[in-house]
Amino acid sequence: MLYLAEVQKQRSGFGLGGGKAELKLLACQRGEHNWSAVPGDDAIPVEEANKFNDGTLVLVELSASKQVQRIQEAARQLVSILQNFSRLQDKFKDKEEEIEQWKASLTFSSQELNRREMEMQAREEQLAQMEDELERLEAQRSEIENTRDEANRLREEVDRSRVEIETAWEQLRGEQQRVAQQQSQVPQGAVVDRQQTERIQELMQKLGGAIASAQGVREQLNQSFGAVGAQQAILDQHWQQLEQKRSIAQQQQEEVDRQNQSLQNRWQEWYQSQDALAGARADLKGQQSTLSAKQDQAQSVSLQVRAIEDLYQQLSRLASASGPGGTQQKVDVSSLEKMPVEELQALVQHLQHDLEKVFRFVNDQEEELTLQKETIEELQRKIQAASEYDRMALENEMADELESYQMLNETLVGQRLRLQEREDVLKQHQAVLWRRLGTANAPKQGGDMELGPIVAQLNTQRQQQSQELQRLENEIQQLRETISQIEANVNRQNGEGEAKRYELKQFEQNLFNQKGAVAELWGRVKVYQEMLQPVQDNLNALRQKLEAVAGELDRVQERGDEQDRVVSDLQQVLSGLITA
Repeated sequence: MLYLAEVQKQRSGFGLGGGKAELKLLACQRGEHNWSAVPGDDAIPVEEANKFNDGTLVLVELSASKQVQRIQEAARQLVSILQNFSRLQDKFKDKEEEIEQWKASLTFSSQELNRREMEMQAREEQLAQMEDELERLEAQRSEIENTRDEANRLREEVDRSRVEIETAWEQLRGEQQRVAQQQSQVPQGAVVDRQQTERIQELMQKLGGAIASAQGVREQLNQSFGAVGAQQAILDQHWQQLEQKRSIAQQQQEEVDRQNQSLQNRWQEWYQSQDALAGARADLKGQQSTLSAKQDQAQSVSLQVRAIEDLYQQLSRLASASGPGGTQQKVDVSSLEKMPVEELQALVQHLQHDLEKVFRFVNDQEEELTLQKETIEELQRKIQAASEYDRMALENEMADELESYQMLNETLVGQRLRLQEREDVLKQHQAVLWRRLGTANAPKQGGDMELGPIVAQLNTQRQQQSQELQRLENEIQQLRETISQIEANVNRQNGEGEAKRYELKQFEQNLFNQKGAVAELWGRVKVYQEMLQPVQDNLNALRQKLEAVAGELDRVQERGDEQDRVVSDLQQVLSGLITA
């Protein structure tokens, strides 16, 4: 099982090599991303922990019997865990924003559905009104059809009356001729017999009945004209409503055309503002590229400054330790003088073995630091040649590598100091041992190399690099201020553009709805006209038929008047004949 532990050391009385290292278990891994704290202050003695400094956090894998299977420094793993945790937080934030966007979208969709539902209800009401109007028109059409049937019936009656009148007239004319013949044949003073008289009176009554029937047809014809006039009055009202609707539709069409032209002009202005925004974004992108290049350069100079600073500190400590009054690690020399030579030799071998292990560890860390530096330099080259899409991922990877490099470099500073201290302790122990053995290989206490000029040169180079770094940081700060202003301007323009775009979309949607309403109104006008026109045509045809019947009836009436006069004359003649 994997544990997070802290290295704890207990120092012995002889230097640094005789300390006892223990691991204090802090947390235990329960899953891939699940850690739980270890209760209590459990400490496990581990020999492998001697190569780590006191207080170092390590990851140790223990068996069920608390035996160490693997141990390594936890700095990089902790950084990776924290980075993963940060990425998970970013993902959660993105998901929350996405959820909020979905909520807003669903709210808008719900409002849009409600609006569409209200429009559908309004259109259903309009359709119901149109159906009512259609029913009324159908009723009027049915009345007109009935009136037309009545007119046809009247026409038939007029034709029948005319035939009857003509028939009676022909019979009467024939009787008149017979009477004239009889008058010419009979002697003077002869009279018409009773049978002839009754026949002539019957014919005159029949002719009078036909004339009276024509008068009844006139009355029915006048009633039909009245019904046609009433239907025309109703149709005139509908035609007036149709003209009103056509006028309203024309006005709304003109307003829609005007708003459509205004919408096109406003879209043109918006596109021009977007072109200006694209220019500002291009300027921002150029400034950001310059800032990225400056930051890369500053990072490189910062790495150089840190490396020179570390080297300067190490050489300064070496110069201080090797010079007069140096602060070497204190060793109880008197105890070493009293210690048996065999025990002293064993202690020196132990210190030398411990120093070799620490040296190998520090050397491995130095190699890893060199590899990380090469990786950072390679990433810098990739960033300079990368596209805008790949730059972001490379910059994130660059930030992770820099953070890891800094942590490893800071760890190595202590490790180098620790190695130097152990080397000093070993040299002091060796000096006592060689002096007691009387060997000629005793090392000189003074340094073989003058470090002062090197330290001074490093100090000068450190100052120059620090000034260069300061200059780059000032330029970066100025660029950031400029970018901040451009970003504020771009954000403002983008916000105004989005608000304008949303406003135009709303205006466009409203205009689309108005166009639909106008098209629907034009459709209603067309349907209304298509419904009225056949009724009007039928009514006009009926009126023409009635007028034709009225003309025919007038002609019949004229004949009837003439026949009435003839009948009157015949009655006088017949009366004279009967009287005679």
